[in-house]
Amino acid sequence: MKKIPVSIAIITQDEESNIRTCIESVDWGDEIIVIDGGSIDLTVEIAESLGAKVIHNKWPGHIEQKNFAIEHCSNDWIFSIDADERVSERLKSEILNVFEDPDTLPDAYFCPRKVFYLGKWISHSGWYPDYKIRLFKKSKAKWGGHNPHDKIILDGKAQKLKGDLLHYPYKNLSDHLKRINSYTTIMAEGLFKEKKSSNIFKIIFNPYFRFLRAYILKLGFLDGFQGLMISILGAYYVFLKYLKLWELQKLQNGKKKFD
Repeated sequence: MKKIPVSIAIITQDEESNIRTCIESVDWGDEIIVIDGGSIDLTVEIAESLGAKVIHNKWPGHIEQKNFAIEHCSNDWIFSIDADERVSERLKSEILNVFEDPDTLPDAYFCPRKVFYLGKWISHSGWYPDYKIRLFKKSKAKWGGHNPHDKIILDGKAQKLKGDLLHYPYKNLSDHLKRINSYTTIMAEGLFKEKKSSNIFKIIFNPYFRFLRAYILKLGFLDGFQGLMISILGAYYVFLKYLKLWELQKLQNGKKKFD
């Protein structure tokens, strides 16, 4: 297997069911750095058996953990991948090809991310093409955004690759609902710290607009039943986020009971 001077950065937390196939899809990188937040399963053992360097760091948040990973990569070029993602063969070939002439590269590359959901690859619904910067120069990029929805902040130019980054985010509907509950709590707390506000309009109408955007404007209806579920649960996510933010505001004002 041809290796290229790219550090693979992965953050993990109890990912024994995903980490093997994730690492196997990025074995073209000459360094694999796994930052583990305290897994109690076999994540660390599996990663080390595949040649990854595992560094333990108590979970500080998605953005903070990914920036911690960047700091521990020795190459200037980094490919950041989540444990539930895989590099497709086409994307792998593209990356190997661009590094044939490294002196002509931009500062980063966008990868289209394709999601496998409820037994089907999603082609619309606002989920595809979900372009993400994942290949970038360490000296030109850092992670930002709002936890848990991180994104690369780039000081430079980026180009798009065509090969898909394959994403397997949810085991089933129960897992999706569990993640919605967890992520909306993190989002609401983050918005509250930033002094953002919620109100009855946002709680009622923003979910409605989210549904219309995903199902109609982003052609979610073309994804069949899965597209309908994505649109409904996307609206539910927005509803919970603003409802939880509203609750935090009420508690701050000393109102322990709802009006």
